[in-house]
Amino acid sequence: MLTIYGVYRSRASRNYWLAGELGLPFVSVPVMQARRVAEPYAADAPLNTRSPDFLSVNPTGLIPCIDDGGFVMTESLAINLYLARKHGGPLSGRTVTEEAEMLQWTMWAATEVEPHAVKIVLAFDTGVQDSEEGRSVIAKASEALARGFKRLDQHLAATGHVVGDRFTVADLNLAEVFRYAMGQPALFDAAPNVKAWLARCQARPAFKAMMETRSGELE
Repeated sequence: MLTIYGVYRSRASRNYWLAGELGLPFVSVPVMQARRVAEPYAADAPLNTRSPDFLSVNPTGLIPCIDDGGFVMTESLAINLYLARKHGGPLSGRTVTEEAEMLQWTMWAATEVEPHAVKIVLAFDTGVQDSEEGRSVIAKASEALARGFKRLDQHLAATGHVVGDRFTVADLNLAEVFRYAMGQPALFDAAPNVKAWLARCQARPAFKAMMETRSGELE
């Protein structure tokens, strides 16, 4: 049985979405980020990333992580590549080349896109988007993201998908990274292929189910 550690309001959303796409049964252990807990070390604190019980599973104290029949793994995007490869089907690579492309695009999103996109979502999450500092952070992040949006927009022009001619784990991984930039619609308006692609990804039943559960979590 697959166990996913992490609340839906975290990068664990990526793993919950993929599990839904694959139809995998799983156990969800809702581990909260310690920064969201008033007293994370208190005896009655909810399970969080500083809780000894969680640290015994993942000493890095980060979510998400999974326990797949005794195999413990961290890093949300890598977890998705692993699960897709393990369970096969259309979400996984059909050839070694496709597998390599999925890894390449996932690494690109993690290193070139997410560091900037996450600044946008954090500005909104912390409520500073309308402050002078917040606007500056968002503007700089958006400027840095423009090149990545352009690259993906040109790539998607061929088939509308990141790898091959179908929805794969690469689409899912990148869609979850690009979702962080949704607070800046101008970026998507300037990249119509990216805008249409993300809408298709987010129209999938497994994504909607994940987001419904996510919206039901306590803030």
